[in-house]
Amino acid sequence: MAEEEESRGICVRDVTAPAFITAYAEHLKNSDKFELPVWADTVKTAVFKELAPYGDDWYYIRAASIARKIYLKPGIGVGALQRWYGGSYRNGARTEHFRKASGGLIRSVLLQLEEMKVVEKLEQGGRSVTRVGQQDLDRIAGTVFHTGEDED
Repeated sequence: MAEEEESRGICVRDVTAPAFITAYAEHLKNSDKFELPVWADTVKTAVFKELAPYGDDWYYIRAASIARKIYLKPGIGVGALQRWYGGSYRNGARTEHFRKASGGLIRSVLLQLEEMKVVEKLEQGGRSVTRVGQQDLDRIAGTVFHTGEDED
């Protein structure tokens, strides 16, 4: 019984989201295929935000999060990701309303992931993870899973 558990492959679903996202963001940062845009230090992530993100690695973290989302929900598109990363727009004393996240930012991440052959466009719309991308994401999830076991 224990041999079956060890031989089973680890996928992204088996790892907690924060652990996987930080590990994959580090992988993207060390990769020479994924580069930070020149506008990344000045852009806001959504219209409802007041300031740009503080962290230096925020673009890589967002890219890792988007790759995980596409892995878990194949066929998801830019509009659905905009809704996922959206939030409430605070109008001072007036009521809050929901606003979507920046589509250009999500689109630029998806274009870079497509160049890396991690994600591909579907004919019926949306994106899905390629075979190479799934192997890459599962490999990183496996290393995160096994490092988590070693710490316990």
